[in-house]
Order: sequence, then C-alpha cells, then structure tokens
Amino acid sequence: MNDFSALTMTDIIRLQNQLQQELTRRFERPMALVFSDIVGSTPYFARFGDAAGRQLQQLHLDLLAASVAGSGGRIVDNVGDGAFIVFPGVAAAVAGVIDFQGQAARANETRGHQHQLQVRIGIHWGLVLTDGQAVSGDAVNLCSRVATSTDPGEVRLTRAVFHELDREHRLNCRPLGEVLLKGFEQPVELMALEWRDPTKFPRSLVIEQTDERIALPRQDIITFGRLLSHNGARANDVVLNHPDPERLRQISRWHFELRRSEHGLSLLALSDSVTSVDGERVERGATLPVRAGSRIVVADVLTLRLLGSESPVSDIEGGSTMVQLRSPPAAAPAPPTRL
Repeated sequence: MNDFSALTMTDIIRLQNQLQQELTRRFERPMALVFSDIVGSTPYFARFGDAAGRQLQQLHLDLLAASVAGSGGRIVDNVGDGAFIVFPGVAAAVAGVIDFQGQAARANETRGHQHQLQVRIGIHWGLVLTDGQAVSGDAVNLCSRVATSTDPGEVRLTRAVFHELDREHRLNCRPLGEVLLKGFEQPVELMALEWRDPTKFPRSLVIEQTDERIALPRQDIITFGRLLSHNGARANDVVLNHPDPERLRQISRWHFELRRSEHGLSLLALSDSVTSVDGERVERGATLPVRAGSRIVVADVLTLRLLGSESPVSDIEGGSTMVQLRSPPAAAPAPPTRL
C-alpha cells in the first residue's frame, strides 16, 4: 500500500485529478432514469391495514419488474412506496413506462375504486456513476424530484428526455413550463407525456349548461355523483351539483363511473336514475363505450361532453372536483332614462 503520509499537497492534488479522471472514464455513463411512486399509500395503509397496503406495494413492484424485464431496464432500488429504475436509453424507458401503465390499468379492472393502484412517474436522461449495480449522481437526485413534483397518474419528463424522444412521442408531450424542484436552485423545464390516444381516452369534459371545463383525473376509475364524502372518505372524484335542490336530488349519490381499459373508456351506470350516452340509455349495472365527443346526460339535469384535445381546464390534483351549476346572474338594472 502506498504511504500517503509522504505525499506533498501538490502530489495529493495531482493524484485526486488522476483518480477523478479514472472514475469518470470507467464508471460515468449516460442513462435513462425513472422513479415510480404509489399515490396515497399512507392513508391507504391507515384505512385498510398493513396487509392490504403491503399487497398494493407488491403489485406495484411485480408490474414494474415485468415491464422492466421486457424493456432492457432493471430496478436499482425499491423502498416502501417507490422504485428507482434505469434503462440504457430513453426509448426503452418510455416503452417500459407505457407497458407498466397498461399492465396497471389491466390490474385495476379487477380492483375496486378504493383499491386502485395509482402512481406518479418521473423520467430523466443524464450522466451517472455506475459499477453495474449501484447508480448515483446529481441526475438521480433530479429524477427523484421530478417524480415528487408529478401529479397523480402523470408521467413527467425533463427537456433532456424530450430531446431523445422520437417524433411520435414528442407530439404527445404537453409543456409544463419551468418548475422549481426541492433542493435545486434553478427551475427545471418539464413536460407531461400524454401517451394515451386522446380520441379513445378523453382528457377533460365540459358542462354544457355552464361551459365549465373540468380535467379528468388520471386514474382508471373515475366516479361521478352528488355525494362529496362518505364515512370520512371521499365519495366521488367528480361531485355533480345544481343550485335547485329538487333537481339536485335527481342526481344519485353515486351516479356513474368512467372506467379505463387498454381498449378505451367506458361508462358504468350505478343508478336507476337516467343516465344516457349520445341518446342511448344505460341501465344500472350496464356499460357503454364512450370517447371524445360523447355526451352524457345525467338525470336530465346535466349534460357532460367529453373532450379529447387540450382545452383550458380546472386541474384535478388527486382530489375531488365540485361541478357547480350556478344560477344565471341577475340582470343589471337599466340606466335611468333621461328626458
């Protein structure tokens, strides 16, 4: 072993430079980094218990492992609700993430609304230090913060990832502007990857009676009804309302669900009260496919039209949205007539 105690300060500085160069040459690599995190796991554990919570975590990891294996990536670390995954390139990372989202959607088809697996995902492309097992560096910290900033159900990526995407995926990116991430002094330009076909999977709706636009939550089951909460928990993702109490009672507490599958969006009627899609009545317990442009009539009180393209909307960030039909404003008094 070298006797470092005999080295001068200049010798040590030179040695540091040599080691830094060797470290970079041997272990620095560009990689696609992905962080995936389960949404709402803490309250889920509190409400349904440790066994159910652990099962949800295992489902997350199992689906990730299957998707990663087919895309050339690997899970570097998983702690509790999250997982850190690396891929050799951005194309493989995006393919793996999209495959995972599709598998999660299929798994959610057999799970109740309160037991849905919903995640937030961040993707970054950058230089890291890796020996084939451990992966570290500032790029890893950045990717983790990107995931933390992401809305429930969203896939968010950095400008560095965007530059590596093919044309098709670039066209499916929605700019989010510069976002200030925890631990970073300068804001980071981020985008959301809208990987679903907007004609099959509408992203928002408009209340035709008021022209109010509402973003649809990025989850596989979205509930609609007049009830806001039940037994201390959220009852509906989109709460339907009306200023007339009599007409409001025509809307059921739980009126219908929109359900996403790998093939598209469908409506499941939950109420004996009228629910129709494009003029066709949907009986309680029955389903009917819907898509961008479909009109859903709720109890002959509200008409909801599904939108596929981006429109100005009121974002839903994991909480319920109140659709409030307001009475028209009173007409302003006419100015006095001058004689």
